[in-house]
Amino acid sequence: MIEDDIFLRKLYRDQLVSAGYDFVEATNGKEGVGKVLVEKPDMILLDLMLPLMNGFDVLAEIKNNPITKHIPVIVLSNLSQDTDKEAARDLGADAYLVKSEVSMSDVVGKIESLMNA
Repeated sequence: MIEDDIFLRKLYRDQLVSAGYDFVEATNGKEGVGKVLVEKPDMILLDLMLPLMNGFDVLAEIKNNPITKHIPVIVLSNLSQDTDKEAARDLGADAYLVKSEVSMSDVVGKIESLMNA
């Protein structure tokens, strides 16, 4: 998970670890790209409003790298404009969820559906 909000990271870490997933976290965009390259996770939860490197740039870097372009990315953001959703999809996001519109179980369900696709 690449997310600067410590509270959200803890909530998702607790939920996903209890669901049997390993959880790696980054607090800003640059750290996130670095961890993706080292860890090569099965899935990425990505916020868009991040320090040091925004989520759109993170997404572009991940999807333009032959080593990481296959990794599914779920954007989990407060940005709810159609233009933001379209931009993320154009950059290769596999799903776009608005934080205020989904529950944690919705996010876990989306992760499970993409992992089993």
